[in-house]
Amino acid sequence: MAVKIRSGDEVVLTSGKDRGKTGKVLRVDPKKERVYVEGLNIVKRHQRPIPSADPSKSAGGVVEREGPIHISNVMLVDPKDKKPTRVGISREDGIRIRVTKRTDSKLD
Repeated sequence: MAVKIRSGDEVVLTSGKDRGKTGKVLRVDPKKERVYVEGLNIVKRHQRPIPSADPSKSAGGVVEREGPIHISNVMLVDPKDKKPTRVGISREDGIRIRVTKRTDSKLD
């Protein structure tokens, strides 16, 4: 399945504990069909202290970071009216361009 959401896109969560919140996509994992959204699905991980020259990187403890979200649980935010929309593909001069289904505006 081709992933139509890319890093840097503004998305809204449609299900889960952060439903309704919006954020920017940090990275996309197309093989696992997951996205990592800034500030959403925060998970806590315990990290062991690592001895290094830089003390800020060696600190251990509980670290909070973004967890993966399945692509089916996010929708792209339309840049024109700021509402969730589906993404389609159109072709212009043989080049694939992502367009929003809601207002038919170009994303790329």
